[in-house]
Amino acid sequence: MLKEFKEFAMRGNVVDMAVGIIIGAAFGKIISSLVNDILMPPIGLLLGKMDFSNLFLNLSGKPFTTTAEAKAAGAATINYGIFFNNIIDFIIVAFAIFLLVRQINRLRRKTEEASAAPTTRECPYCLSPIPLKAIRCPHCTSELKAV
Repeated sequence: MLKEFKEFAMRGNVVDMAVGIIIGAAFGKIISSLVNDILMPPIGLLLGKMDFSNLFLNLSGKPFTTTAEAKAAGAATINYGIFFNNIIDFIIVAFAIFLLVRQINRLRRKTEEASAAPTTRECPYCLSPIPLKAIRCPHCTSELKAV
């Protein structure tokens, strides 16, 4: 059983998936920081010095000025500003992944086109497949022009 587990864990797909998850988590942190620390402050400034992370709907009836105050008091809130930040995070991550997959597909198509180049041709006399550089057909022994 240990041998089978080792074979499973060392398969290329499992290792690739683990690396992808780790890099994805780190990438997610970078994108969250980009949105929260770089993009949202100027957007909030343009919209009247608004801090999106402090946009919330207070359900407790007691007045709170920030979500941190409301959480510290244990008040029920609907934090739609944080939700808005998370939507922007998702859009940026999804767009970055789209660009990455698009580039990978483009590279894959180029390698498929290169490998799809013909390696044989037909003998004009017996119509058998022969290598492109052949100067004599191995089937009918006719002399051919080199390509």
